Amino acid sequence: MRRSSAETKAVILAAARERFGAAGFQAATIRGIAADAGVDPAMVMRYYGNKDKLFAAAADFDLQFPDFAANDRDRLGWSLVRHFLERWEADDALVILLRSSATNVEAAHRMREIFVNQLQPLVATLAPAAEAAEASARAGLIATQILGLALCRFVLRLPPVAEMSRDDVVHWLGPTIQRYLAGT
Repeated sequence: MRRSSAETKAVILAAARERFGAAGFQAATIRGIAADAGVDPAMVMRYYGNKDKLFAAAADFDLQFPDFAANDRDRLGWSLVRHFLERWEADDALVILLRSSATNVEAAHRMREIFVNQLQPLVATLAPAAEAAEASARAGLIATQILGLALCRFVLRLPPVAEMSRDDVVHWLGPTIQRYLAGT
């Protein structure tokens, strides 16, 4: 059965996400990804150019923030933690990025783009208007908590954190994120 180029690209991308997630950037190979996708390695190169570009495509991640305007302003921290947990659990792309960002320049660049283009603008809208100048610092501190949580829960799988229920994580981390958002 012949696939369209769009279908072939999608199959390659899915195989790349799987391989990068399981093996990390350094250990994943174009040949291995091609084999997983059932295509010739030349097809991977044709559609994506090189391993770095394939990784960048595989690690493209939208945090899909909901409209938090309807949320209780005093409980935004809890809502944000819950949202991040749901996103991490639903899509391996961010785990791939986190795993690779310490050793791969492209992954680190992607992680910074997510921070600058998605998290920082959200925090600017949620932080108190009188303290808008601090939104960048607030977003950075939120990132430290969320990325630390993700590293411990999804990459290192530290037993106490990995075994906690989603509600328990939200309960423990929500107040900290709320403090970073509200400044109180």
